[in-house]
Amino acid sequence: MPTAPERLHGLDAVRGFALLLGIALHASMAYLPGAQYFWIVADADPSTALAVGFHTIHLFRMTLFFVLAGFFARLALERRGTTGFVRDRAKRIVLPLLLFWPIVMTGIVAALVWGAMLANGGVMPAQSPPGPAFTPDDFPLAHLWFLYLLVLFYIAALALRSLATLLDRRAASAAWIDRAARVLFGPVAPLLLALPVAAALFAQPGWLPWFGIPTPDQSLYPNRAALVGYGVAFGAGWLLQRQRGLLDGLQRHWPWMLGLALGSTAAGLWLLGLQPNFSVAAGSRTDLLSALLSGLAGWSWTLALLGLGLRFLSGASAARRYLADASYWMYLMHVPLVMALQVAFSRVAWPWYVEMPLLLGLVVALLLGTYALLVRRTWLGAMLGGTRRRRDADVSRATASAG
Repeated sequence: MPTAPERLHGLDAVRGFALLLGIALHASMAYLPGAQYFWIVADADPSTALAVGFHTIHLFRMTLFFVLAGFFARLALERRGTTGFVRDRAKRIVLPLLLFWPIVMTGIVAALVWGAMLANGGVMPAQSPPGPAFTPDDFPLAHLWFLYLLVLFYIAALALRSLATLLDRRAASAAWIDRAARVLFGPVAPLLLALPVAAALFAQPGWLPWFGIPTPDQSLYPNRAALVGYGVAFGAGWLLQRQRGLLDGLQRHWPWMLGLALGSTAAGLWLLGLQPNFSVAAGSRTDLLSALLSGLAGWSWTLALLGLGLRFLSGASAARRYLADASYWMYLMHVPLVMALQVAFSRVAWPWYVEMPLLLGLVVALLLGTYALLVRRTWLGAMLGGTRRRRDADVSRATASAG
């Protein structure tokens, strides 16, 4: 049976993979059919294949991330204590949110202005869409919404932990929680975990089934589906760390989890279509089935990838560790760069299968280069957790990362 450090190698690799998938996801958005309705620019050569990839990745990417965030949050709390945990999360999560948000938004606005000018003959349009009001109801978190949501989950976890300690001083509920966790992560785990997600999606006003869990990036009040969907994921990760033996089950069950993921994803695409569908859910049976398939596919992919990571990536790897270290910086900074290159590439008439891989390669190369030169051995690297100052290379790296 793999040892704890080996497991952390695998989980850390999967966490980095989830963040890097986000770069590929955003790089593909200009090439989706109908991109003009939701993105900065729509390429002249849209791709159904990229639409299928986008839909599939969006089903599970952030669920996977928040499971790992919950796992490593409890690990950090157990190792550091409450005061140390709060100090560490303030440094690793709150400070990057406050520091990088204005930088990221400036870059996004610059890309938007450039795109609007190019589309209007080199001058700004006479009329532009109204900007955000910067009120709690209308606040553009952009892709940094995940940091904001993490802060909310940390606060909730600490509050619930304190309340449980106050009401159950003898920890009599611990055995019940452990039994419930064993059931939750048994062979029917994807279905059990999908149910609250499906219920929240079905009840979400204005839900677009093709796009899965609505991204909570435009308000300081997260939408209900995102709060439930990602909150369940964070809590599941917390329980996994409480009973590390449950990870062994994920290693055993990954083949059938992967089969279920492929099947439920295919069923959802058959139901909703291979291209972006902007139909709003109306409470029909089809919408209910879409919600169930979305939750089931998301959790099946999540558990399958966790199992695969634990099974095949548990050994030490300098290359994987480097990418895991770099992934936080790369994710924080990628959107303005992706948008700018998408605007630039909109001026050339290359097929998508040339443009998109080239764009993605340029973005990754530039971000890896800036990480090596400007971040890794600097105060930024220390803040983001990408340096090597740790007594226990595996565990400390996990607790210092973004999740």
